[in-house]
Amino acid sequence: MRRTLLRAALTGTAVTAGAWALDAPAASARTRSAEWLRPATPEAALKELNAGNRRWRTFREKHPHETHAVRREAVSGQHPFAVVLGCIDSRVPPELVFDQGLGDLMTVRSAGEVLDEAVLGSVAYGVLELGIPLVLVLGHQSCGAVSAAVRAEESGEELPAHIQYIADQIKPAIDRSVTGDARIDATISAQVQLVRARLSAEPDLAARITEGRLAIVGARYELTNQLVHRIA
Repeated sequence: MRRTLLRAALTGTAVTAGAWALDAPAASARTRSAEWLRPATPEAALKELNAGNRRWRTFREKHPHETHAVRREAVSGQHPFAVVLGCIDSRVPPELVFDQGLGDLMTVRSAGEVLDEAVLGSVAYGVLELGIPLVLVLGHQSCGAVSAAVRAEESGEELPAHIQYIADQIKPAIDRSVTGDARIDATISAQVQLVRARLSAEPDLAARITEGRLAIVGARYELTNQLVHRIA
C-alpha cells in the first residue's frame, strides 16, 4: 500500500487498485493517436528515440503530443517511455533533441550527468514505479562540467562552492591517456560509460536488465551535427 500511495502522490493519479500495470501501455497513452503506442520494450523505446533524433537533425520535427487533448490527458497521470539522464547544458534539451512531447520522456539532468542520491532516486523511480523500459545516459560534445573537472585536476585549482563536488565526481572518469582537448573529449565519453556502469550495478535495476525489462544505454550528442550516437 505504501508503494501505491507513493506512486499516486508522485504521478498525480488517484489511488485505485489495479488501475494499470507497470509494463502495460496505459489507456491514456493509447488515445494519443491511432498510430502511436507507448513503447513497452527497451528496443522499441530506443527505436523511438533514434527516429526522433533523426527528425530533429534533419529539420523534420513533428512536435508530437502537444495538443489540447494530450494536455487534458496528462492531468490524470504520466506514462513516459524513457528516462533520459543528461547534462544541464541549455543546448541539449532532451525533448527537442529526440522530438518528443508532453509526457513522453522523464528527464533527469545534472552537470556532467553526475550521480548523487537524488539523481539516482529519480532514475530508480522512473524505472521501478512507472515501469520505464529504457534509461539513456546522454553526454554531449563540449561539456563544460567535464572541461572544468579536467582543467581543475590538471592545475590543482579548487573550484567555487559546490562546483568542486561536481568535479570530484567526474574525476574518476578522466582519461589520462591523451592530453589537451582530446582528454576532455575522451572524458566526456568515459563519464557516460562510468555513470551507465554504476546504474547497471544497482541491484533493483540490474534485476530488470537480467529479466529483459530494462536497458541502460550510453550515448553522446554532437553539437556540430545534432546526432545522438551510442557509446558501446
